[in-house]
Amino acid sequence: MSKTIFGMKKTNTLLYTLALLRIIIPYLLQHPVYEPHRDEFLYLAEGHHLAFGFMEVPPMLSIFAWLTNFFGGGMFWVKLWPSLFGAATFIIAGKIIQSLGGKSFALILLFFSFLFGAYLRMFFLFQPNAPEIFFWTLIAFSFIRFVQTKKNKWLYLFGVSVSLGMLSKYSVAFYTASILLALLFTKHRTVFFNKHFWYASLIGFLIFLPNIIWQWQNHFPVVIHMKELQQTQLKYINPAGFLTDQLLLMLPCFFVWLTGFFNALSSKQYRFIGLAYLLVIILLLMEHGKSYYAAGVYPPLFALGATALEKFTIAKRKYLRYVFVFFAVGFGLFVVPILLPVLPPQPLADLYVKMNIAKTGTLKWEDLKDHPLPQDFADMLGWEEMAQKVAKAYHALDDRDRKNTIIFCNNYGMAGAINYYARKYNLPEAYSDNASFLYWLPTGLQIKNFILVSDDPDEKQHDFAKGFTSVTKTDSITNKFAREKGDYIYVFIGADDNFRKFFKQKIEKDKAEFKY
Repeated sequence: MSKTIFGMKKTNTLLYTLALLRIIIPYLLQHPVYEPHRDEFLYLAEGHHLAFGFMEVPPMLSIFAWLTNFFGGGMFWVKLWPSLFGAATFIIAGKIIQSLGGKSFALILLFFSFLFGAYLRMFFLFQPNAPEIFFWTLIAFSFIRFVQTKKNKWLYLFGVSVSLGMLSKYSVAFYTASILLALLFTKHRTVFFNKHFWYASLIGFLIFLPNIIWQWQNHFPVVIHMKELQQTQLKYINPAGFLTDQLLLMLPCFFVWLTGFFNALSSKQYRFIGLAYLLVIILLLMEHGKSYYAAGVYPPLFALGATALEKFTIAKRKYLRYVFVFFAVGFGLFVVPILLPVLPPQPLADLYVKMNIAKTGTLKWEDLKDHPLPQDFADMLGWEEMAQKVAKAYHALDDRDRKNTIIFCNNYGMAGAINYYARKYNLPEAYSDNASFLYWLPTGLQIKNFILVSDDPDEKQHDFAKGFTSVTKTDSITNKFAREKGDYIYVFIGADDNFRKFFKQKIEKDKAEFKY
């Protein structure tokens, strides 16, 4: 008994030490020249407009955005919350390993799986993916523990995990549906006759209910958002590319999750985990989901696979452990510069040329063209330059014009970035009619002058520009690696009543389009 307790303490120490390293390492890897990501600016802005829902996402991330803003909004705080969710996900997966009898080597394989793969980036970006993956893992963990112990408390953990997961990202519904459907094909289908399962489901529904009410009150904008996403992005997803990416996303440790997948399917006790994986992949293929939408399904597979490989390499096959470690670390070091921007833009772009990274498709953006840097990295550049040039245009106005000037941006990244740097450059709040910023426009906004940030080089030629006494293009974004390179700053002075009427009608039309 004492030997077992000592062994558990030893693996717990290793588990929590590795979780701490999982938090620290990305901070050391990402070069400080990079700014928050375009999407991070949107989610940070939501922290200033707390609600039970938003156009794009449920409300959970806005709570952490509020905390980030409360603590000053520095990069440490922006990155802390996804890092903590990454560490927590690693710990839950580690607890699955311990419940299966796994020990130190299994935890090391699990650590490599979290360090040398898509999770390195996904658990460092302040986006809903981090909490989503955590709750997918917690859902799997709760059912694994229920299967192992038959204790009803795990069903209640399942109910709470689903509801909190849905409050982080709606795609948690994919895994919930998949795992419940998978249970129907196993001997564990008896859970549906357990009254505690239904009590737990009711508790979960009540936790999630405020967001349902918000969606109803706001005419279900998520439905319109998903339709727009389907029309503009998802319909172009290639099924073959989606399946290939499932290997590429976790390439250095693909052998770990594949082992877990096949072991799950061959196990009567844990077959539902393998079946749930298949169902998630099928659902995402049917809905043309992006490759990373399936990221949450892998942690339990990594846990099952790491445990199986550890047991397989006991005694005579122990040399294989060195092979696994060499493969994971060797490929892992190769992919790290693709997962996080470890160098300034130019040296990183030069490194990609030497590594011939373009062949992997990593440098292909949504415009289907190759660029010097991955799109995510280009989305971390040029924002402060934008704020500086907007501030230059704003403060160049005389006092009277400046008091009657608003800043308006064509997309949420621009507006979010300017608001992020507003205190530093003494700027008023920036507005936009894009994404959730549309909801935050003040009612009856009366525009006299405005500074417009736009990617359109011909804004001065549009009919609405005739409603101003003067229009000046003052500057543009010059960072050649930024996705916003070429964005322009315009100053519009002296709006007439025709423009104000046009603007009001445009905003009303935009809002009407997001009513289901």
